Amino acid sequence: MSPPPSPSGSGAQGLSPKAGLAILLLGLALLRLISAAATPLTEDEAYYRLWSQHLQLGYFDHPPMTAWWIRGGILLVGDNPLGVRLASVLASLLATLIVFDLGRMLGNERTGFRAALLYNCTLTIAAAGALAVPDAPAGLFWALTLWALAKGDGRAGIRWWVAAGAAAGLAALSKYSALFLAPGAVLWLGLTEAGRKTLARPGPWIAAAIAVGVFCLNIGWNAAHHWVTFDKQFGRAAATRFAPRYLVEFAIGQFLLLNPAVAVLAGIGAVSAWRARAMHRLPWLMLASTMPFLAYLALHSLHDRVQAHWPAPLYAGAAALAAWAVDQAGDWRAILARLAPAGLGLGVLAVAHAALPATDFGSRDPALQLRGWPAFAQAVDAVRQGVGAGWVGTLSYGVSAQLQAANPSGAPTVQINERERYEGLAPAIAPDLNRPGLIVDLDRRLDLAALRACFAQVGPVVPINRGALQTADTHYGAVRVSGPSRDLLSRGCSP
Repeated sequence: MSPPPSPSGSGAQGLSPKAGLAILLLGLALLRLISAAATPLTEDEAYYRLWSQHLQLGYFDHPPMTAWWIRGGILLVGDNPLGVRLASVLASLLATLIVFDLGRMLGNERTGFRAALLYNCTLTIAAAGALAVPDAPAGLFWALTLWALAKGDGRAGIRWWVAAGAAAGLAALSKYSALFLAPGAVLWLGLTEAGRKTLARPGPWIAAAIAVGVFCLNIGWNAAHHWVTFDKQFGRAAATRFAPRYLVEFAIGQFLLLNPAVAVLAGIGAVSAWRARAMHRLPWLMLASTMPFLAYLALHSLHDRVQAHWPAPLYAGAAALAAWAVDQAGDWRAILARLAPAGLGLGVLAVAHAALPATDFGSRDPALQLRGWPAFAQAVDAVRQGVGAGWVGTLSYGVSAQLQAANPSGAPTVQINERERYEGLAPAIAPDLNRPGLIVDLDRRLDLAALRACFAQVGPVVPINRGALQTADTHYGAVRVSGPSRDLLSRGCSP
């Protein structure tokens, strides 16, 4: 049973949970705004920045929410790393508030503060809470859906079901993993007598209709664009091999990224929620909403790698369950909860490391992907001008996006392969392919024989390094080309 709320909700040493929450939010806001401004863009963030210049209802890789958010931040504070990430920073703070209220509904305000703290002590949120990636809006709207369902549970009327449906639809416009919210809600309602009675009422079906209606914006876009995003994302579900080593990697990786203390407490809370699902409907909601997506990820890991950030939308419910587990029986669980902030500390160190180039760890630098792009773009432009090239081509979306984000001269830059990525994303200045161009990418991606099949003339490789390190991930080559043998902007060239 959850402990009754104390009259004052006071926390340790006289600090109230709401005061603790305010301090936590202020600290997180300062940390994430500073890190968002100081840390260079990742390749994916630079790619999503390109999307934001051409707002659509869908894109090759993902639904459109990330692009819309980035566009809003850029309009507010400019085309810079802070502008790209501003909405994600605000989303992480709002998600913390929602997790606080979820915890409060599971117990009391102290439970809420513990849930908000544990959420930000997960390594993924602590280290990557400010990144402009689809997980940011997906995580926020997933948590908002749980919050609306929890607020409306047992209450008359449909307003909370309407809110839940809208939030679920927006989550699906952020990332397709949010589609697992639907079977999660069915589990929550279908496995208890009270829930089955709720299913006989109009509220859940109104929520489902609203969610589908919102998601239809992206469905319609896909229907008009050969279902490109559906093919890319849902094609991952097809098993082409049996490789259970990825399941072990997934389990260990998420145990660490969730934070071992949070993972243990969330597991205890999940067991308790299952056993008492008829009595404690809100903890059961936190668990049921997690189960379908978690089951899919486990199945996926039997044939392919689960990327570390994919389960991030589940962390809000996990943090609430972890906080609730401490309420069920204090003793060593409370001690374990006090160890969790070490994860927040590690996240702060990771953010500081990424923002401060002086902390490089050589070829093992985990932030190597972020280093040296402005200087690299200048070096590429110097080579381009030296060989008389009028445009720059790349063989990967990340290099293309980074060069466009840091382009010192405004020379047209285009990825010459995977042209399906760029439907509807025509650059402001189209490259004149009748002029010579400069193809730039990592050495391991350059295939001169393949380039000769696309261009009449292919020059020698000019080495360019990104940063001072000489590694496979920083060593690039530049090749002057001319005389394209095909329409590269429509057919592309696939070395």
